[in-house]
Amino acid sequence: MATTSAVQSPESGSDVDASDLRVSRVRPLRGPNYWRLAPVIACDVRCGSLEGLSTADLPGFSDRLVTALPTLSEHPCSRGSAGGFVERLYEGTRLPHVLEHVALELQTLAGSDVSFGRVVPSGDEGVHWVIVAYEEEAVGVESMHEAGRLVRACISGEPIDTAQMIEDLQRMYESVRLGPSTGSIVEEARRRGIPVRRLNSRSLVQLGLGRNLRRIQATVTDRTSSIAVDIAQDKNETKRVLGNIGLPVPRGDAVRTLEGALEVAEEIGYPVILKPLDASHGRGISTRLGGPDELRAAWDEAAAFGRRIVVEQFADGNDHRVLVIDGKVVACAERVPARVFGDGRQTIRALIAKENTDPRRGIGHAKILTHLPADSATERYLAMSGRTLDTVPAAGEEVWLRQTANLSTGGTSIDRTEEMHPDNVTACEMAAAAVGLDIGGIDVMSPDISVPFRENKAVIIEVNAGPGIRMHTHPTEGKPRNVGAPIVEMLYPPGTDSTIPVIAVTGTNGKTTTTRLIAHLFRNMGRTVGFTTTDGVYLQNRLVMEGDMTGPFAANIILTNPTVEVAVLETARGGILRAGLGFDEVDVGVVLNVSADHLGLRGIHTVEQLAAVKSVVPAITKREGHAVLNADDPLVYAMRERTGADIVLFSASEYGENEIVTDHVTRGGIAAVVEEDTFVIRRGRLRIPIAAEHDVPLTLGGAARFQRDNVLAAMAAAYVQGMRYDDIRAGLLSFFPSPTTTPGRMNMIQVRGGGRVLVDYAHNAAAIAGLVDFVFRTPAANRYCVLTVPGDRRDEDIREAGRLCARFDKVIIKEDIDRRGRGRGEIARLLTEGLVAGGLEPDQVEVMYEEDEAINRGLDLIGEDDLLVIHADKVKATLEVVRARAVQGA
Repeated sequence: MATTSAVQSPESGSDVDASDLRVSRVRPLRGPNYWRLAPVIACDVRCGSLEGLSTADLPGFSDRLVTALPTLSEHPCSRGSAGGFVERLYEGTRLPHVLEHVALELQTLAGSDVSFGRVVPSGDEGVHWVIVAYEEEAVGVESMHEAGRLVRACISGEPIDTAQMIEDLQRMYESVRLGPSTGSIVEEARRRGIPVRRLNSRSLVQLGLGRNLRRIQATVTDRTSSIAVDIAQDKNETKRVLGNIGLPVPRGDAVRTLEGALEVAEEIGYPVILKPLDASHGRGISTRLGGPDELRAAWDEAAAFGRRIVVEQFADGNDHRVLVIDGKVVACAERVPARVFGDGRQTIRALIAKENTDPRRGIGHAKILTHLPADSATERYLAMSGRTLDTVPAAGEEVWLRQTANLSTGGTSIDRTEEMHPDNVTACEMAAAAVGLDIGGIDVMSPDISVPFRENKAVIIEVNAGPGIRMHTHPTEGKPRNVGAPIVEMLYPPGTDSTIPVIAVTGTNGKTTTTRLIAHLFRNMGRTVGFTTTDGVYLQNRLVMEGDMTGPFAANIILTNPTVEVAVLETARGGILRAGLGFDEVDVGVVLNVSADHLGLRGIHTVEQLAAVKSVVPAITKREGHAVLNADDPLVYAMRERTGADIVLFSASEYGENEIVTDHVTRGGIAAVVEEDTFVIRRGRLRIPIAAEHDVPLTLGGAARFQRDNVLAAMAAAYVQGMRYDDIRAGLLSFFPSPTTTPGRMNMIQVRGGGRVLVDYAHNAAAIAGLVDFVFRTPAANRYCVLTVPGDRRDEDIREAGRLCARFDKVIIKEDIDRRGRGRGEIARLLTEGLVAGGLEPDQVEVMYEEDEAINRGLDLIGEDDLLVIHADKVKATLEVVRARAVQGA
């Protein structure tokens, strides 16, 4: 990294240090997110002594930056036309804004097509968030780091090699991007609306989701036979298989020694070629060998690429690659080896360099053609004809640089699909079938592919598994062939589903319970359900991974599982902000509510901003899908403006009280409502009673009024997915809140001595208010509470939690093990202030910092008919302490 030095700002007259500009926490958000419904790179930017200064305050900065990256002049920025950003640069703009544009331009120069960028306040003093789009994650991350390095150098005036920086990024882009074969299949899949998930940094890709997923790696699919691949990789075995069904193949055999090679060549007759048995991409294949001496000279190079070498009759003709997919020929290309034509003046080296300036040529597979090679392999091949790289060919003289016609070594291709003779089509289809490949590349040497093989002594020289398809999709001459289409059609024939129902559940409160209830409804119908919650990832009712699993990692576990038929994904604020969603779209997006929680964290300071975070879920709901929204919550109802999906409403108010819902139903819309204490689905004039509220176990006899939203949302999600009303009813009536079914959510446990304990995870004002409402609807002699709130809530939120609990007869305050940045006793003090403000006397409050101690103190207090409420932090540990005192079988 270039060193930095202090410069003086003319505005302040004080020194500023370029090293104060720091880029940290560079992180990819791989799915739809708060800032963009597509992947972005986010980072923290601190300016230090540069804070408050603009580019106009830094002498020479703008000149140096534009010189280093002249293509910045193409950025319109907010001006709306090319040059807009440079105008702002000279007028004066802030450094985080500069970093945004530099990071985008470095990605563009590397090969990416990106333009989205934002600078937003982080909420922490002196910290900005720079957000930019990316195509390739590694390139996006590195470009952000390099943008920081480049901008620091331009501040200090230190030299920096921008050309080398860009070249390194280009090489990285080429190394991590999908290859042309995989890329063309992925592009076709996306055109057809098939979900795509990249499974590694190379070419392993998943198409579709769950039970309907398929996997490809380049042109090898999950249905490609391993036996067929073994046959194709053994060139000698391939010839035997083809020869056994009468297809034309060159005579020859595999040997291990030079002596063996000379014997085979003598037997089949010269000219011959040598081919390593297991090599690919033309490695080690010799030129035409006319006699024993030439064979001896070529042996060592061939032997360097394999222990067994095929000695084979040399076949005259043009090199053709025929692509067979699912038993049908779909394309044919003639391949021409890398070559140059002399002009009588320039050396071969100079002719190669000139040809490589062709804009169609690039590094690796970055462009239609690959750079012509001028390497040691080229020198060896030229030496066979008495040439070197410094030879000057005559005008018009054709000079081949390779024996083989691979595009990866600079070869070109000519489309010949429509010229193939029907007999040759049949022969190639037979060859692929004989080897057993679903996708096969048949290499044919033929003077003219339009003439039947038997009439012009054509031969099939190889059958390739995982054939490259760039020569067909981007031929140098002739018609491009969309060969990705028949591959996708083979994997997903017409009428075949590529995805599964995906239901995302978000909101401030009730997410886990609603997620579990929806999963139960589908599982009750015999479907295999994968779901994610704050306590783990589940397949059916089996815990696959424990922990807070509401982000993209957990979603990936479910969506890449080939046994899952329905995915129900709890989606929390933190995951959306930290890493984006783990899916691009959903069939049903459920938003339960929005209330003050986690405010002041990750740049979210208001409930309106929190609503904008959660609105990402309806925003990515499919147009043919359904957004299930809470009509009683204005912030949630407003999310209808962000979605193109059909709107489904639910309301816990008595039907008729919420005009939004009645108007929606009158217009033919779908709503889940409560009518005379009965859960009902309405759709226009259709009315479907589902179950009486007091019969649904989750509502605890109707006393847990806050559970209405969860039940209604689950009903609506199941209904729009085609579930029959009697199946919905059966599911609701068989879902019991318990430590097993809903751990930490309304877990009522009878303890010895006749008292009851209610364990719940309520951790914000809205959830606590609902819980307190239930507690005081439940008969009890005395009501006690073990209370805590996470330390990362605002002071006013912690006090409000205390105020809401001031109705209890006694409150025992505990602090979480992880106080999330607060000092010991700070949470307890704020809760005590809230309790006293709510009317509780100080002597009715006890503080015990250790969780087990506080829980046991509460358990000691309760007697017959008393009720103890425990606000659980570590749910599993809390339940273990309570169960130790539970009545047998409780």
